[in-house]
Amino acid sequence: MKLIRSFGYALSGLKHCFTTQQNFRIHVLATGMVIGAAAWLRLTSWQWIALCICIGLVTGAEMLNTALEKICDHVQPQQHPQIKQVKDIAAGAVLVFACISLVTALIILIPSILDHLKH
Repeated sequence: MKLIRSFGYALSGLKHCFTTQQNFRIHVLATGMVIGAAAWLRLTSWQWIALCICIGLVTGAEMLNTALEKICDHVQPQQHPQIKQVKDIAAGAVLVFACISLVTALIILIPSILDHLKH
Protein backbone atom coordinates (compact mmCIF):
# COMPACT_ATOMS: atom_id res chain seq x y z
CA MET A 1 0.00 0.00 0.00
CA LYS A 2 2.83 2.39 0.87
CA LEU A 3 4.47 1.74 -2.51
CA ILE A 4 1.23 2.48 -4.35
CA ARG A 5 0.85 5.76 -2.43
CA SER A 6 4.43 6.66 -3.40
CA PHE A 7 3.59 6.24 -7.07
CA GLY A 8 0.48 8.34 -6.53
CA TYR A 9 2.57 11.14 -5.04
CA ALA A 10 4.99 10.95 -7.97
CA LEU A 11 2.15 11.08 -10.49
CA SER A 12 0.71 14.04 -8.60
CA GLY A 13 4.06 15.81 -8.96
CA LEU A 14 4.13 15.11 -12.70
CA LYS A 15 0.57 16.40 -13.04
CA HIS A 16 1.43 19.53 -11.05
CA CYS A 17 4.41 20.28 -13.29
CA PHE A 18 2.40 19.65 -16.44
CA THR A 19 -0.53 21.82 -15.38
CA THR A 20 1.44 24.72 -13.88
CA GLN A 21 4.79 24.90 -15.68
CA GLN A 22 4.86 26.17 -19.27
CA ASN A 23 8.47 25.06 -19.78
CA PHE A 24 7.58 21.54 -18.65
CA ARG A 25 4.83 21.38 -21.27
CA ILE A 26 7.31 22.59 -23.90
CA HIS A 27 9.69 19.79 -22.88
CA VAL A 28 6.85 17.26 -23.12
CA LEU A 29 5.97 18.54 -26.61
CA ALA A 30 9.62 18.32 -27.71
CA THR A 31 9.80 14.82 -26.24
CA GLY A 32 6.79 13.74 -28.28
CA MET A 33 8.33 15.15 -31.46
CA VAL A 34 11.66 13.43 -30.83
CA ILE A 35 10.00 10.09 -30.04
CA GLY A 36 7.87 10.40 -33.18
CA ALA A 37 10.91 11.17 -35.33
CA ALA A 38 12.93 8.37 -33.72
CA ALA A 39 10.16 5.85 -34.38
CA TRP A 40 9.75 7.04 -37.97
CA LEU A 41 13.51 6.80 -38.57
CA ARG A 42 13.81 3.39 -36.85
CA LEU A 43 16.80 4.40 -34.81
CA THR A 44 19.20 1.89 -33.31
CA SER A 45 18.94 0.82 -29.69
CA TRP A 46 21.95 2.95 -28.78
CA GLN A 47 20.44 6.02 -30.40
CA TRP A 48 17.20 5.41 -28.48
CA ILE A 49 19.17 5.02 -25.26
CA ALA A 50 20.96 8.34 -25.80
CA LEU A 51 17.68 10.12 -26.53
CA CYS A 52 15.92 8.53 -23.52
CA ILE A 53 18.74 9.60 -21.20
CA CYS A 54 18.49 13.15 -22.51
CA ILE A 55 14.70 13.18 -22.15
CA GLY A 56 14.98 11.90 -18.58
CA LEU A 57 17.66 14.41 -17.64
CA VAL A 58 15.79 17.42 -19.00
CA THR A 59 12.44 16.35 -17.56
CA GLY A 60 13.95 15.50 -14.18
CA ALA A 61 15.95 18.74 -14.07
CA GLU A 62 12.82 20.76 -14.87
CA MET A 63 10.92 19.03 -12.08
CA LEU A 64 13.76 19.57 -9.58
CA ASN A 65 13.91 23.22 -10.63
CA THR A 66 10.17 23.53 -9.98
CA ALA A 67 10.55 21.90 -6.56
CA LEU A 68 13.44 24.22 -5.69
CA GLU A 69 11.42 27.27 -6.74
CA LYS A 70 8.50 26.12 -4.57
CA ILE A 71 10.67 25.66 -1.48
CA CYS A 72 12.43 28.99 -2.07
CA ASP A 73 9.09 30.77 -2.35
CA HIS A 74 7.91 29.11 0.85
CA VAL A 75 11.05 29.94 2.83
CA GLN A 76 11.37 33.49 1.48
CA PRO A 77 8.10 34.83 -0.01
CA GLN A 78 9.57 38.31 -0.58
CA GLN A 79 12.16 38.94 -3.26
CA HIS A 80 15.67 38.30 -2.02
CA PRO A 81 18.92 38.54 -4.03
CA GLN A 82 20.30 35.20 -2.81
CA ILE A 83 17.01 33.38 -3.48
CA LYS A 84 17.01 34.92 -6.96
CA GLN A 85 20.52 33.57 -7.53
CA VAL A 86 19.49 30.09 -6.38
CA LYS A 87 16.51 30.13 -8.75
CA ASP A 88 18.60 31.49 -11.63
CA ILE A 89 21.29 28.85 -11.12
CA ALA A 90 18.69 26.05 -11.08
CA ALA A 91 17.07 27.44 -14.24
CA GLY A 92 20.52 27.64 -15.81
CA ALA A 93 21.09 23.97 -15.03
CA VAL A 94 17.89 23.08 -16.88
CA LEU A 95 19.05 25.20 -19.81
CA VAL A 96 22.40 23.35 -19.91
CA PHE A 97 20.65 19.96 -19.94
CA ALA A 98 18.21 21.14 -22.61
CA CYS A 99 20.95 22.54 -24.87
CA ILE A 100 23.10 19.40 -24.59
CA SER A 101 20.01 17.29 -25.25
CA LEU A 102 19.16 19.35 -28.32
CA VAL A 103 22.68 18.93 -29.68
CA THR A 104 22.52 15.19 -28.99
CA ALA A 105 19.16 14.90 -30.76
CA LEU A 106 20.44 16.83 -33.76
CA ILE A 107 23.59 14.69 -33.98
CA ILE A 108 21.42 11.57 -33.99
CA LEU A 109 18.45 12.75 -36.03
CA ILE A 110 19.94 14.87 -38.83
CA PRO A 111 22.07 12.13 -40.42
CA SER A 112 19.20 9.66 -40.05
CA ILE A 113 16.74 12.08 -41.67
CA LEU A 114 19.14 12.79 -44.54
CA ASP A 115 19.75 9.07 -45.05
CA HIS A 116 16.01 8.37 -44.91
CA LEU A 117 15.29 11.04 -47.51
CA LYS A 118 17.88 9.57 -49.93
CA HIS A 119 15.97 6.29 -50.11
